[in-house]
Amino acid sequence: MKVVVTGGLGFIGSHTVVELQNQGFEVIAIDNLSNSSITVLDGIEKITGKKPLFENIDLREKSAVQNFFQKHPDVVGIIHFAASKAVGESVENPLLYYENNINALVYVLQELTQLTQANFIFSSSCTVYGQAEKMPITEDASVQPAISPYGNTKQIGEEIIKDAAKVTKINAVLLRYFNPIGAHPTAEIGELPLGVPQNLVPFITQTAMGLRQELSVFGNDYPTPDGTAVRDYIHVVDLAKAHVIALQRLLNQQNAEKVETFNLGTGKGSSVLEVINAFEKVSGQKLPYKMVARREGDITSAYANTDKAREILGWQTELSLEEALASAWKWEQKIRS
Repeated sequence: MKVVVTGGLGFIGSHTVVELQNQGFEVIAIDNLSNSSITVLDGIEKITGKKPLFENIDLREKSAVQNFFQKHPDVVGIIHFAASKAVGESVENPLLYYENNINALVYVLQELTQLTQANFIFSSSCTVYGQAEKMPITEDASVQPAISPYGNTKQIGEEIIKDAAKVTKINAVLLRYFNPIGAHPTAEIGELPLGVPQNLVPFITQTAMGLRQELSVFGNDYPTPDGTAVRDYIHVVDLAKAHVIALQRLLNQQNAEKVETFNLGTGKGSSVLEVINAFEKVSGQKLPYKMVARREGDITSAYANTDKAREILGWQTELSLEEALASAWKWEQKIRS
C-alpha cells in the first residue's frame, strides 16, 4: 500500500518513513529540503534496507501538488508533516508561517478528496492548548487563543481539516505532539537543525560538542519547582510508531468519527534543568549554561494526559527521557565525526 509522507526527510517525518517501511508500506517522501537534507534518504535505506521514493516538491506550488497526485492516484493515505515549526521564528515572520503551513495543507487536502481512499494523518501540536488551565492536558481541554503564529497555524489547520471532512470523504486523525526529541538508535537519522537550533535538545548536544559556547535557559522565574519551564519530552521513535498505528486505524475503518484527535506524549513533565541534568548524566559531559529572560511565545508548563491514545490506539511510549537524550548525543557525535 502506497503512503505519502510530506516533510518526509525532516526530523519526525524520516523516523515515520522508517516505521512505515518496517511495516511493509510503500512510501513516497515529499520534501523541499528547506529544513532537511537529501542524505537522510541514505540513512533510511541503511536502517530499513530500502530507499523510499522521493519527490522534491514545494507544496506551496499548487500545480506541483496536482501533478504529483495525478501521477500517484493509488495512494491510500497521507501523513502530513511539511510545515515550518519554530515558535520564535513564527513571531518574527508570521506571513511565512501562514503561507507555508496553511496554503500547503489546503492544496494537499484538495488533491486528497480526489483519491479513492482519503485517509489523512495531521501533524498537530500541543501548542493548540496554549497555556492550559490544568495539567495533565486532555484532548477535551479547551483550545486557547494561540500564543504564537506557529500555534495558530496548527489551530487553523485542525479547523480546515474538520470543515473539509464534514463535506468530503476525508477521514483524519489529528496527532497533537508534545516535545519530540532523540534520534534513531542506529544514529543513521536524527534532528538536523539548520543554523542556530530553536529546540532545547539540539542546542544541548551542540553545546556539549563545543559548537555553541553555552546554553541559554529562557526564564528561571516560572511558577515551577525549579523555576524553569516544564515540557513533555517524547522519544521520536515512539512518536513515529503512533503515526503508523493511527494510519492503520483509518485503513481498517476502525475510526469512531470522521476526525479523531489524540495527544502524543509521555504523560510526564520535565523542566529544562531536569533535562540538562539528565543529559549530563547520560553523556558524562558538563554543560555550560546561563539563565536569561523568558522567550516570547513560551508557556510555563505543558504535559499530556495520554489515556486516550493508550486506550483507543493501544499506543504508549516505551523509551525514557534518558534513552532519548543518549540517542540524541550519539547522533550529534556521529554527524560531527
